[in-house]
Amino acid sequence: MSETFFSAAGGGEEVEGIQLLLPAAYDLLFGGISFVLLLLAFWKFILPRAKETLEKRTDSIEGGIARAANQEKEAAALLVQYREQLSDARQEAARIRTQAQAEREEIVLAAKGEAVEAAEAVKLQTSAALSAERGRVVTDLRKEVGDLALELAEKVLGEALTNDAKARAVIDRFISDLESAGGKK
Repeated sequence: MSETFFSAAGGGEEVEGIQLLLPAAYDLLFGGISFVLLLLAFWKFILPRAKETLEKRTDSIEGGIARAANQEKEAAALLVQYREQLSDARQEAARIRTQAQAEREEIVLAAKGEAVEAAEAVKLQTSAALSAERGRVVTDLRKEVGDLALELAEKVLGEALTNDAKARAVIDRFISDLESAGGKK
């Protein structure tokens, strides 16, 4: 194997083997001091800011979670309130429908009552009109039957009956007797 020799820049020493890989003592000293200074600067300045930033993020995240939980609770409360209002609205609609049906039945009954009353009034009016017309027709019929009876009597007797009032009274009595005899059968 070939051995490699290097000479140190300042002292003329030759370095060989593992010594080639190890740094010089002054490099270790200055490197150690630099590391400690950087570590202290990091510890003093950078680490607190990083912790502060992490705490802010943690607070922000936890606050967001808390806000989301509060919003979820509010949403659940609103959902319960909405469902209650919906239930109340359905109950109110059912009550209004029931009331409307009852009012409709009352209106129908009232209209039927009014129709029955109107029909009775028309029936009474018609009955009264028919009775009046019947009376008039009977009176006209009696008069005509009387006139026909007088004419017949005059033709049978061959002479004129002079006392019209007396003759009419006899004829009216005769017709009344016929009516009463017809009503008994």
